Amino acid sequence: MERTLKKLRLLCPGLIFTADNVCRWSPANRTVYFIQGNDERHIWSLLHETGHAQLGHNTYESDIELLHMETAAWEQAKEVARALQMIIDEEHVQNCLDTYRNWLFARSTCPKCLSASLQTSAQQYQCLNCKTIWRVSRSRFCRIYRATLAAL
Repeated sequence: MERTLKKLRLLCPGLIFTADNVCRWSPANRTVYFIQGNDERHIWSLLHETGHAQLGHNTYESDIELLHMETAAWEQAKEVARALQMIIDEEHVQNCLDTYRNWLFARSTCPKCLSASLQTSAQQYQCLNCKTIWRVSRSRFCRIYRATLAAL
């Protein structure tokens, strides 16, 4: 991990890298937080969060935009890995992206008829089939909760 961090600091001089108990990118203080350790998955996560930083990811307006940002960050992480003469396991990348795909699928499934639906605002969906409208939590870390508002 220390060798990787040393190389990343040279490659990305405008970023701060700080050990923490969770991996994340904080645009507010230009800090990539990472889990200390030599497990290759921790290193891949560090590279992924660095990808978010390099791409200037700050906020997102829709669930699908978040999925696009996650995909782009993994693609950027692969580029960073190549620059560091490393390879990120594609199965690991797809497993990580699957968590977002599954989250998006659960949120966008109509609670009434189980059809695919359209996100109409940051926290609201509407079913294309039965027209039911429901709200979802802004957080991607809590359980999927869909509160039905109405059916047109």
